Amino acid sequence: MERTRDTVSPRIRYGARTPEQLRNREVEATSVDTWATSIVAIYETDPELVAAVLPPPLVASTPEHVRLTIARVDVGRRLPPFGAGTFAVGAVHDGLVGDYALTMPMSTEQSVIGGRETFGEPKKIAEVRLALGGDLAVGTRLTGSFARLGVTYVEISGQIVEELPLPADGVRTSFYLKFQPAPDGKGFDDDPGLVHVQRREKTRKLFRVDGEVILRESQFDPVADLPVRRLVGIEIAERSSIQTGAVVRRLPQEDIVPFAHQRYDDLSPVGEE
Repeated sequence: MERTRDTVSPRIRYGARTPEQLRNREVEATSVDTWATSIVAIYETDPELVAAVLPPPLVASTPEHVRLTIARVDVGRRLPPFGAGTFAVGAVHDGLVGDYALTMPMSTEQSVIGGRETFGEPKKIAEVRLALGGDLAVGTRLTGSFARLGVTYVEISGQIVEELPLPADGVRTSFYLKFQPAPDGKGFDDDPGLVHVQRREKTRKLFRVDGEVILRESQFDPVADLPVRRLVGIEIAERSSIQTGAVVRRLPQEDIVPFAHQRYDDLSPVGEE
């Protein structure tokens, strides 16, 4: 309740907001520089496996690779850092090269909901850990991992071996599918949107890591289906990014429904092994 000198005026926080009060906090949060310490591993896998997980109209980039990111994100404002991850395959749409995420584990509910509802990012709550055995410097050992439902299904471990020259500021593209399942269980409410997200990135520290990527079997996060055939490299960096996105076209439901399972866990009583 808000009290004034002459009256008592109720303020119901679930009530309708004025145009001045309406804000998209996800867009606000991704539109300002947010620094993160990130391990990025790139590896090649089998071409037919990448092709199998890409919904049309996306096609695989060449060579067929996986981009695995484990990050600790510092949002500032006296809030604790949170864990964020991406497991994505290289993809191309209309000549634009980017990546298509199969899963994006996040350690907080807020980071999951905003990204899923605004951009269509396939985010899930998980334990996302990035641990350094010292300062971000040559000789420091590090580990990073994803864990969900009792399984640590991704792990990166290694040692920082070389400081690398800083790259120029650049733009990285990601593709996402934005949709809502229909309440009758048949398809979606509407045709899904293909979202292009542009991340303008800048780097203030960059190091090469000598290490390994371990993928473990998980019923609910089957990243092990895309095995490491050749490790291209592992880096750790301090980076910031500003993110913008747009729905570039609508896609036929029948093309996307077969891939919708990628972002949901089958935990229902009628689920099958």
